[in-house]
Amino acid sequence: MLNFYSQKKNTAGQKQDPFEELKNEILEKHLHPQDSYEIAALLESMGWNDSRAYREFGIQTIFELANEIWDSIQSHISYNTFSSVEKPTFWFLLVDMVRNFLRGLIFAFPMAVSVAAMLNLKFSLWSYQYLSLEQATSIAIGTILSFIVVGGFTQAIARRGFFYIIQGYYNLALKSTFLFIIIGFIVCLLFSILIVVFNIVFNVFSYKMIFLIVIFFFFLTAIWLSVTVMYILKKEIVFTGLIIFGILLVYILFELLKINIIASQLISLCIISICSIILVLFFFRTAEKKSEKGIALRLPRFSITLYSVWPYFYYGFLYFSFLFVDRINAWTTNEQFMPYILWFRGEYELGLDFALLTLIIPMGVSEVIVSRLMAEIESSQKFYLAIESDKMYTRFTKGYKKMFLLILIGSAISSFLIYRLVYWYNQFALKTNGEGILDSHITQFVLLWGIISYVILSFCLMNAVILFALSQPNFIIRSIALSLIANILAGFLLSRWIGYEYAVFGLLVGSILLLILSTRAVLKVFKNLDYYLYAAS
Repeated sequence: MLNFYSQKKNTAGQKQDPFEELKNEILEKHLHPQDSYEIAALLESMGWNDSRAYREFGIQTIFELANEIWDSIQSHISYNTFSSVEKPTFWFLLVDMVRNFLRGLIFAFPMAVSVAAMLNLKFSLWSYQYLSLEQATSIAIGTILSFIVVGGFTQAIARRGFFYIIQGYYNLALKSTFLFIIIGFIVCLLFSILIVVFNIVFNVFSYKMIFLIVIFFFFLTAIWLSVTVMYILKKEIVFTGLIIFGILLVYILFELLKINIIASQLISLCIISICSIILVLFFFRTAEKKSEKGIALRLPRFSITLYSVWPYFYYGFLYFSFLFVDRINAWTTNEQFMPYILWFRGEYELGLDFALLTLIIPMGVSEVIVSRLMAEIESSQKFYLAIESDKMYTRFTKGYKKMFLLILIGSAISSFLIYRLVYWYNQFALKTNGEGILDSHITQFVLLWGIISYVILSFCLMNAVILFALSQPNFIIRSIALSLIANILAGFLLSRWIGYEYAVFGLLVGSILLLILSTRAVLKVFKNLDYYLYAAS
């Protein structure tokens, strides 16, 4: 780094040299003049001309005086070595890694809790093993719609919420968060009206099914919005507790009070949604009290906010569409009795639900390694010159390969554990009550290929987090858009040509393409890391 020094010759009782005094005046006006011509311009603005330069210093022109000052400034340039960065201790790193790993795991806990409840109680907060196909189809459609419609809002909330919270502006984070929550509810309401009007015109589903679709869509939307806020406030364990509490409410209402399972779940969803919003307000207010008091800041214009979060909103929509489009391909395959255009296939859904658990351990590992990578990138800015960008690329490319290896190990362990656990439980269920969860060959087929697909997807999620951390969402958006198209086409064709369970290959093909494109994008960013760090700052 360059530091400009102007050394004053005067000490106590000594008069400063006029030339040094003039140089200091120049540096007060501009600490880093570009050249002697800029100094000449500054001298003229201060009232200097050729005759004054000759009278004061015996120099013929103002440009010669500017050259003298420029040479003097250059002679006092001091090159400082890089400031040393304090390396964290081993125990600090260990605690930080454990914390990040648990943070990644905890985020996936609600999914694990729901699956565990289904296996043991035969129901969860929004599903039941013995639902009719009409009811299961309605709830599945409502669930998928809630993820796709609200997915963009969750990404926008997370982006703006983290942006303000990191700076300590909890008041702005609260306003921004609830602005998107309100807009999300409005969009949800308008979309619900659109669904009803569309069904009245085209008579796609029965009115009973439409009611279930809309009501589950609405309540699940509220839950997904609130869990995002708890995530940015680092209160994921609270949401897991709410899911457990909601399942307990369903148990009390359904098992003890003998209320209809759908009514029990809707009552529980309503209570959990209200509790979630109340807790979010409470957490924000508590955090706001701890923050420093100062000038009351206002949110930027909505158009500016919308422009800044639009890429993340678009990514959320694409990502959840990518996750669920294979189900839509499978459930719309007309190879047996199809009373409606979309019909729930339990064997397919069961295999994917178990396969999705594979992501739990990789999510924890990804949280650890990405946080360490970003910490290293931040510290490396103090060790490398601009001309040493190739060294940075080599270093972080090697680190990225190590990250890949860690994710691979974590995914392999997770895949093996989930696969063995599912088969162990299947044998246990057969011996206990004669009902196995893997009785269908379709479930086994989807489970196997679903696990492989989600393992590949775990690498893609790591790439997405890296690109988001470097403020380069457009790379991952292009990648996932192309991968979504591949997912749709491959799943649609294979499910029609062979069987509906082959829709899972759409997920596989899309995940492979997303891995290739997102990895190429990350390596491209690493190759020009100095530029992207500057752009992100």
